[in-house]
Amino acid sequence: MRGGINTMMFKVGDNAVYPAHGVGVIKAIETREISGKKQSFYILKILDNEMTIMVPTDNIESVGLREVISRGKVSEIFKILRKRKVKLDHQTWNRRYRDYMEKIKTGSVYEIATVLRDLFLLKVEKELSFGERKMLDTARTLLIKELSLAKKVKEEHVDKEIKKIFGAA
Repeated sequence: MRGGINTMMFKVGDNAVYPAHGVGVIKAIETREISGKKQSFYILKILDNEMTIMVPTDNIESVGLREVISRGKVSEIFKILRKRKVKLDHQTWNRRYRDYMEKIKTGSVYEIATVLRDLFLLKVEKELSFGERKMLDTARTLLIKELSLAKKVKEEHVDKEIKKIFGAA
């Protein structure tokens, strides 16, 4: 973060991560009048699906809008992915799905890496439900996009690294 409450400011053209949707680019900063009150918004276009989201500039912390992680933090993510001594969750698939979805919704790249790792490891033990397979893809996509921007490399390169970690190369 660039500062404390309400001091983190993005500029047009900056990349930002919006929880559960992934990396977007700030396309504009607009002021609109809502209920008689002027309010500034970041107009964020999500890179993966072209969705546009308006985020009140004074509300970014509560919605979890954040900067892409620094290049230096990427190794921490790969360390999470490589960790194998983890206690896998053996509750019902729908309970597990809910727990993993909560982690993805935090927008934390660390939580998303944990979900990806756990689902990959679970996939070795048993077949994943349709929802879990979809979540695995979502976590993978979110992680690949952010890590490629952080490392300033093509997404294919990050995808290959992740596949290599899980023996899916």
